[in-house]
Amino acid sequence: MTDADIHFYFDPVCPFAWLTSKWVRMVQEQRDYTVDWRFISLRMINAAVDYDSHFPPGYEAGHTAGLKLLRVAARTRAEHGRAAVGALYAAIGGQVFDTAAGLPDGGYRGTRVFLEPILSAAGLPAGLADALEDTSFDAVIRRETDEALALTGKDVGTPIIQFQPPAGVAFFGPVISRLPAEAEAVPLWEHVLGLASFPGFAELKRSLRERPQLRSFGVEPGQVGAQEDWHGGSRRTRK
Repeated sequence: MTDADIHFYFDPVCPFAWLTSKWVRMVQEQRDYTVDWRFISLRMINAAVDYDSHFPPGYEAGHTAGLKLLRVAARTRAEHGRAAVGALYAAIGGQVFDTAAGLPDGGYRGTRVFLEPILSAAGLPAGLADALEDTSFDAVIRRETDEALALTGKDVGTPIIQFQPPAGVAFFGPVISRLPAEAEAVPLWEHVLGLASFPGFAELKRSLRERPQLRSFGVEPGQVGAQEDWHGGSRRTRK
């Protein structure tokens, strides 16, 4: 464990984890929190799932790319420290989600061609990309995935956040489709903490969501995405 104020468990290919992470960084700056960026793998969570029947096309390749990127994050942490993971995640997320739509299929994100310029932008050596195919890092990723699910239960996705670990409150999400304004960031955070801290609180959910306010989804900053029905972390393609 660490002495961080927040444990943030992320998969780098999850758009909602990315939006929430940007919000948490806003809160971090205003409240002087420390954040430990930890790992949770959507590919591992869905290991027993039939992707063809449960997800739209491309999700298996995307989740597999996320696992590969987490291997690189695990090696980054081992060799360059925990702070470097936050910088790497910021660089990956910025490239995946804050650039215009039109990247090749999700599997492309698990390649050296995609990753090496991101490592350079984050001030990290290109050789870290060797970890993309290094399954020896899967044990630590699985351990932290299990650790996150032990905090919330298994019927969740990403992100998972624990405030004031190891004994503090933990929750899945919050899932947001757009960023709050700077002045709204901390009040929204306080509302979430207040609700989640009540011992009898279990869930507040709706599957209707705005399309995420991300360029990769064709939604520019300041725009509001079309409302869609989501299920299991993906837009519904069938009833």
